[in-house]
Amino acid sequence: MENLLLAFAVSFILTLVIGKFVLAELRKLKAGQEIRADGPTWHKSKAGTPTMGGVMFILGTGITILVLGWGEMLDGNFTHLYIFLFALVFGLIGFVDDYRKVRQHQNEGLTAKQKFILQLAASVVFLSLMRYEGLMTNELYVPFFHVTFTLNWIVYLIFAAFVIVGCVNAVNLTDGIDGLATSVTFVVMVFFAVTGALWNSYGAQALFPAAMAGGLAAFFVYNHHPAKVFMGDTGSLFLGGAVAALGFTFGTPLILIPVGIIYIVETLSDIIQVTYFKVTHGKRFFKMAPLHHHLELSGWSEAKLVAVFSGITAVCCVLAYFGM
Repeated sequence: MENLLLAFAVSFILTLVIGKFVLAELRKLKAGQEIRADGPTWHKSKAGTPTMGGVMFILGTGITILVLGWGEMLDGNFTHLYIFLFALVFGLIGFVDDYRKVRQHQNEGLTAKQKFILQLAASVVFLSLMRYEGLMTNELYVPFFHVTFTLNWIVYLIFAAFVIVGCVNAVNLTDGIDGLATSVTFVVMVFFAVTGALWNSYGAQALFPAAMAGGLAAFFVYNHHPAKVFMGDTGSLFLGGAVAALGFTFGTPLILIPVGIIYIVETLSDIIQVTYFKVTHGKRFFKMAPLHHHLELSGWSEAKLVAVFSGITAVCCVLAYFGM
């Protein structure tokens, strides 16, 4: 546990310091966020806020796990590094997307098809690597019911890739207001770090979420309302990859359902909105999707949304632990 607390503290300090330099550089590059034309009117004041700020916690977390996890790697345990590199691949996809948005000065970067293909390829490579390293099986554990099903590897691979791509994009969708994805994912990372600490056999895996929690806590200093910087797709896709990878390396991907309940609800609200719009030929189920925008338009402040969504995530994480 002491090592995890150290990882949290080191990552927090590193990210806080790195953030000052990254923020300054982003301002010099004029890497400002373009705001959705159909979004809440008060969001227009956020136009030009530096984006791609996810680089802050990516660097802070990466340096921390390399230094504090060096002993594990000397012993041949690279799990924490695999998780980071997997998340980093998604972060790079997001970086390309952000860069194209900034260069073209619009709110669209890579196409949905391009993102899907890149994310699917990254998922298949990661899953295959984890299986090759003996860190993943084709057994599916069902939390709360405490039963395990053995699936055909190809079936499991398809299922797992679907879960990963879905999780990554759900986290990305949650990143719509100041501090929301940061705070919700901070709680998720604390859950995995504490679980890893209590399950002694998962000590190496727990190093990554502990460092990630520290990095997100520091990033929140810059990202809380009113945000000085946005994480961009660089950060949100990285976080999505990290959350998904932890679910699989801990051997309990289905635990992502209660743990990531906010991500799921946000995604479902978007699906419901689009489906209802098409079926009713133009009518809307929500005032605006995803859900956080609907609640904003219903009078909720960004601070209230962050507090409530993070609180719900914390409660669900506690329930998830006892369901494991």
